[in-house]
Amino acid sequence: MISVNLSAIFYLVSGVLFILALRGLSSPETSRQGNFFGIMGMIIAITVTFLSIGNFSIGFIYVLIFLLIGGLIGAFIAYKIPMTAMPELVAGFHSLVGLAAVFVAISAFLNPEAFNLGTSGNIKLGSLIEMSIGAAVGAITFSGSIIAFLKLQGIMSGSPITFKGQHPLNALILIAIVILTYLLCSTQSSNLFWILLVTSFLIGFLLIIPIGGADMPVVISMLNSYSGWAAAGIGFTLENTALIITGALVGSSGAILSYIMCKGMNRSFFNVILGGFGATEQSANLSSKEQRPVKSGNAEDAAFLMKNASSVIIVPGYGMAVAQAQHALREMVDTLKKNDIKVSYAIHPVAGRMPGHMNVLLAEANVPYDEVFELEEINNDFANADVAFVIGANDVTNPVAKTDPQSPIYGMPVLDVEKCKSVLFVKRSLSPGYAGIDNDLFYKENTLMLFADAKKMTEDITKNI
Repeated sequence: MISVNLSAIFYLVSGVLFILALRGLSSPETSRQGNFFGIMGMIIAITVTFLSIGNFSIGFIYVLIFLLIGGLIGAFIAYKIPMTAMPELVAGFHSLVGLAAVFVAISAFLNPEAFNLGTSGNIKLGSLIEMSIGAAVGAITFSGSIIAFLKLQGIMSGSPITFKGQHPLNALILIAIVILTYLLCSTQSSNLFWILLVTSFLIGFLLIIPIGGADMPVVISMLNSYSGWAAAGIGFTLENTALIITGALVGSSGAILSYIMCKGMNRSFFNVILGGFGATEQSANLSSKEQRPVKSGNAEDAAFLMKNASSVIIVPGYGMAVAQAQHALREMVDTLKKNDIKVSYAIHPVAGRMPGHMNVLLAEANVPYDEVFELEEINNDFANADVAFVIGANDVTNPVAKTDPQSPIYGMPVLDVEKCKSVLFVKRSLSPGYAGIDNDLFYKENTLMLFADAKKMTEDITKNI
């Protein structure tokens, strides 16, 4: 058993390590170190919590058993999960954080004596407020993350699901949650507590179903923030310093990331919170669009254009992740460099299906960090580049975002690849991207479509170079 004062000190140490982890994760060069700090902080927090249980009773054994089961499941999933499924994994983990907050709140409400919160029907007001907020946010996080997981996994359509009066209904439910929380704190009625949970689960579903596939990266970061606030709320209920610090860090950093991504996509931050942005009729009526002619080529054509170029900009996307083509891409780039061709990588803030998805894939292939540039750093360079090599990206290169007010991605900053002298677009087919809309870039005069698996096409281009 560990003393209360010693627990507080170790929790503070773990909190400092979590802060250092966030600082390290802010840059690719220090991300491994940041990840290490996060692991150490979590090991300390879990160990201290485990040793703070008290006497070595049957409850201690239960905690140990479930700790081992959860750890083994988490390790197995982390080992087996492919990078393409990382967004679904993150959404799934967010749902578990929310559900854990709900379970803790239920336990604390039904048995407040065990948590030193008072007695049933006479719970401390401050604790009841914290418990209600943690439970409501946790329920919203759980149900919203489930919808995000189903959309990302393809089990549920990625298209926005809307109905008449959706926004007023969401507003009414959110107001109802506030009123229910007030009444619960006034009466401490168990019926109101269960109604609050059910209502919170419902609004979580309703907030996420109207959000389209192109905006899923923002949803992931938003749910990340929600899970943090849920943990912080329950941390106050349990009087657990580590939960409060960790929850606040995750909640605030997730909110900041959501704001940055909304700014990068020209979306309203409040629309993200309220749900239902990016949904238009166009995304549902694409099948009737007439097919236009495109120019297609092969690896030999692409190699010829690249060999005669002085500068090439690589634009990676989700298709590269699916094909696991990052290592083949790195080999192609190394070959180009041997021919004295300047090569850069252009990363859109929402390339892939979660923030930083492409950066992680390129780092996995040991791509130098100084060759990778964000949208605002490299967008002006496309006009002076000879070749843009788009490998699996779609929505983030679509010029329609700048020209069609009816498009669901209208107003979203995109990479100006169409300004290059030549555009090589690697894709399996002309199917639309995750936003569900046709890409005008396919039909530009300077675009050459390379219909093939991204990895095989890249390897063939390298051989021809």
